[in-house]
Amino acid sequence: MKRTFDVVVALGMLMLFLPLGCLLALCILLESRGGVFYRQERIGLHGKPFKLLKFRSMRPKADLEGKLTVGERDPRITRIGYVIRKVKLDEFPQFLNVLMGEMSVVGPRPEVAEYVNKYNEAQRKVLDYKPGITDVASLKYFEENKLLAQSTDPERTYLEEIMPEKIRINLEYQRSASVLSDVHVVINTALRLFQPKNVRRHQS
Repeated sequence: MKRTFDVVVALGMLMLFLPLGCLLALCILLESRGGVFYRQERIGLHGKPFKLLKFRSMRPKADLEGKLTVGERDPRITRIGYVIRKVKLDEFPQFLNVLMGEMSVVGPRPEVAEYVNKYNEAQRKVLDYKPGITDVASLKYFEENKLLAQSTDPERTYLEEIMPEKIRINLEYQRSASVLSDVHVVINTALRLFQPKNVRRHQS
């Protein structure tokens, strides 16, 4: 049932998004070299690596300067990148990951191997679930970049405070997860993305 839900939602979103996606791709190509998509190895179900897709929002090889994005005005982010990241449009290519069976619509956000290697035994249980495009932890930490920007040591804050809490939240959710609860997460994600407050911040 969950796989059917994933495929239906992914196909529907990709079809609706196609015209805007083509426009964004053109804008990305016109602003800077480096291609339309950004592919990064993440750790998926049962610890299997896969290539997560995003619209490229940073200049080429920016990830060599650090895995975390700190603040809204990270200098590595392009102008179009700032716009698409503000309302999470950079994440839409991951619906292709869903169709390929590497991700679900709702599930724990996948981490890079460097951070997964720091999981303790209890935290590694999160790898028993297919990673997703959105989850309850992402809703709680919707403005994670701002939290990291306020820290004197963003990576330490992420590894010691934010990441453990996100794993705890996701493990708790998965114990009673259902298609109906996944629908609820999707709706809440959409409401959070397009709430007037968020749109006003984007326009200011």
